[in-house]
Amino acid sequence: MFLSKSPVRSAFDPILVEDPVFLRSPAASDHKEWARLRELSRPHLITWEQDWTPELLSVASYRRRLRLFEREAKSASGLSLFIFLSDDRALVGGLTLTNIRYGAARAGTLGYWIGAPYLCKGYGAAAVEALLAHAIETLDLNRIEAACQTGNVASQRLLTAAGFSREGSARDYLKINAEWCDHDLYAITARSYRERKASA
Repeated sequence: MFLSKSPVRSAFDPILVEDPVFLRSPAASDHKEWARLRELSRPHLITWEQDWTPELLSVASYRRRLRLFEREAKSASGLSLFIFLSDDRALVGGLTLTNIRYGAARAGTLGYWIGAPYLCKGYGAAAVEALLAHAIETLDLNRIEAACQTGNVASQRLLTAAGFSREGSARDYLKINAEWCDHDLYAITARSYRERKASA
């Protein structure tokens, strides 16, 4: 990968605020709350992502996950954040910006999940807004991409409301619980992001 003017390390350990949430890097002390929320949300989440074994919620597995996040942050190739409520600091979900490319592309791929008790309350939308501002204004990326299953209406609405445009579809894009699933492909560019902010 050709890297040109990749951001400094501090840009990959941010605290982002967009009322009513804030985002920060996952910490070892978050494990218990993260595992509880993931297990509570399992019936909802496995509709859109791979099912998991109990081992994947263990402390050891969580620590491996943190080490992966740290390696991606150090190489400026990925950013992983947890989403918390600003008032009581409850963990409500997570957000990632992965496959970050520099050089001529300056692009990354957005992913996110929200725990079942916190769905449809605007927390995911606020988190995406915070991430977009950081990705475009601080990381200097030009294009943020996202994909969601064709039946995930809530995610489609979130992306559209955040200014993403649907650019097409991808057949058999990801294997979710033993089945290859079609996904809709969305993206937002720095130009369209700034135009949207200027007209708000």
